[in-house]
Parts: sequence; structure tokens; C-alpha cells
Amino acid sequence: MVNLSVRLGDVELKNPVIPASGTFGYGREYAELYDLDILGSFSWKGTTAAPRLGNPQPRIAETASGMLNAVGLQNPGIDAVIADEVPHIAEIFHGPVIANVGGFSLQEYAENCAKLSDIDQVAILEVNISCPNVHAGGKNFGCDPHAAAEVTRAVKAVTKKPVFMKLTPNVTDIAEIAKACADAGADGLCLINTLLGMRIDLKTKKPLIANRTGGLSGPAVFPVAVRMVWDVYEAVKLPIIGCGGVSSAEDVCEMMLAGASAVEIGAANLRDPYACKKIVEDLPGVCERLGVGRIADLTGAAHG
Repeated sequence: MVNLSVRLGDVELKNPVIPASGTFGYGREYAELYDLDILGSFSWKGTTAAPRLGNPQPRIAETASGMLNAVGLQNPGIDAVIADEVPHIAEIFHGPVIANVGGFSLQEYAENCAKLSDIDQVAILEVNISCPNVHAGGKNFGCDPHAAAEVTRAVKAVTKKPVFMKLTPNVTDIAEIAKACADAGADGLCLINTLLGMRIDLKTKKPLIANRTGGLSGPAVFPVAVRMVWDVYEAVKLPIIGCGGVSSAEDVCEMMLAGASAVEIGAANLRDPYACKKIVEDLPGVCERLGVGRIADLTGAAHG
């Protein structure tokens, strides 16, 4: 029998399958379809201090082997999440939860994470540094090593929970950003977020998305994500959650071979709401075909 359990630092998961932030809400809709307790964890929707309606529509467009989205961190705000969503999550999922936290200033990141610090079911704070820094001309925190380190330190100062920094791929050297976060005290990393892209409507001669650009996700980005997980695994000694285009149990194993300790599934949930359930069910058979008795042994096994 295959042992599917994995560890993210001190946090143990029953398997490495984690629905990614932004594709699973706060679990409500998916709990109507299947028992969420089969999952290793799930990363809730990116949450900011104030409620956000998100970007104007249209904000989603299909592409070959993927999709573009510019939803814009639509969420009810941290206080509403704590009051309304956290109690409901406790009813529909009984494992460790990953809280995805957004912010537009160092203060906002710190205040949001401090508010989540005493919530028992939140096992990991996943800090999304793909947000624009409003105090630095709008450049994303995750595009600059110094800014990424600043956010890491600000969050670590207000919580004892493990802090995993979610990295953007829209940089020249993602390993440099990873090192900056590691040096600033990060407990782990999650990568990648979406790749910046756009599409143009031939009839209107205008961008398909009202925001002009959006984040590309889906199978098209999987090879990029595998390469970046590989590079970061070589650069730092922190647990990695691999993310980007994962659509099958085979993809999970490949991402783990590159260096991931667990894997998030994003766009696949939007195409098939049962995607994570199917992947969990398929993992034992794939591991048996690979001759693997303990899936955690795959992590980094492709490195020399």
C-alpha cells in the first residue's frame, strides 16, 4: 500500500494534493460535490484587509491549453472571512488549512497575518507577493528581492505560524527572489503564480480582458513551473509547494521529482470540479507503476 503522506516543514498532510488559491473559494461550493477530507489541504481564496469587488469584466479568457484571468483578488475582506468563512470551513474540512493572504503594503500584510495567527485550523500562511506595492509605484512585491524580503520579515514578526511565500514567475531569476525570502526567515515557498499574458479580439481589435493583461494558467505553464521549482530546489533548502498547470497524478509526481514536497492544483478545478478528487484517487496507482512505496521519496529525486 502506497504511503501518500507528506510534510511541509512541521505540518503533516495525508497526501500532497492541495487545491490552489483562487480556484477553490473557501471550499463551500466544492463541499457540495465531494468530501473535502480526502484532500491534503486547500489554499483559500486570496484575502485582503478590505473587501474587494475585483476588476471589471470581462476578466477571464480562454487560451490554447490554458486560460487568462484578471479577477483582481475579489474577496469579502479578512474580518468577514474570519467571522463567516472560518467557522464554515471547520464544518466541511477537518485537516490543516492554508490561508492565502494578499496585501498592498507591508502594514496590510502584517495586519492580515496577525489576525490569522490565533486560528487553529490555519496551519500555513501563504503570502501572495504578486500584489502591487502601492507605496512603490505599483511594482509587484515579488518582482524585487528587497521588497520580497521586507514582506517576509514583516509577516514573520507578527506570527508563529509557518510562512510560505508565493512567488511570481514574472521575474528574470526566481531563485534570487527565493533566496531573499529564505534569508528573511521564510519557512517555505509556493511557486509559481500565473504568467502575465494577453489576448486581442480580432473583430473589435481590443484586448479580450478589460484589464488588458491577465495571468496565464493551465497546462501551458506546466513546463515553466517544473523548471522554476527545479531551480528553487537547487537554490534554497526550504519545503516547496509546486503549482502551475498540474492536471493529473502524473503531473503531481513530476512536480515532486523537480523538488516539490506538495502540489497545488489550480485551473484544472475550473475545468473539472472533481479534478483534485480524481488526482487523489489516481496517485496510488501511479506510484505503484513508478515503484514508489512512499510518495514523499519523490521530492527532489530527479536531482543528481
